[in-house]
Amino acid sequence: MKTFPVSDHKEALLRQRMAALGVCEEEIEETFVRSGGPGGQKVNKSSSCVMLLHRPTGIQVKCQVTRSQLLNRFLARRLLLDKIEQRQKGFVAAEQARVEKIRRQKRRRSRRGRERMLEAKARQSEKKRLRANIPFQ
Repeated sequence: MKTFPVSDHKEALLRQRMAALGVCEEEIEETFVRSGGPGGQKVNKSSSCVMLLHRPTGIQVKCQVTRSQLLNRFLARRLLLDKIEQRQKGFVAAEQARVEKIRRQKRRRSRRGRERMLEAKARQSEKKRLRANIPFQ
């Protein structure tokens, strides 16, 4: 029976992953809330945001990626399984290291961007200085 608006293959992979991690649908508490942000009146009037709570672990996820409630249900389950897998396999330290590395890269990138901006400003001011009237002697 097809539950989500994705291919049968993706849905089967989700079910296999749930079974491998020992997660049952009965353990998942699902609630729907109104989304916010982009999407216009559609997200403001309909409850397309999906919140899942895995009762045994207490892990909670919220998904409002798309305007479709059914697709958000599928994506929320994938997010929940990712978090459960991280907790079970101890990927928490590796995940924190990855996030910290990305933060460092972004910091470095912004510094380079600042340097480029200052160089561009210096070039522009030099151009303007060269356009100035030459005083007569």
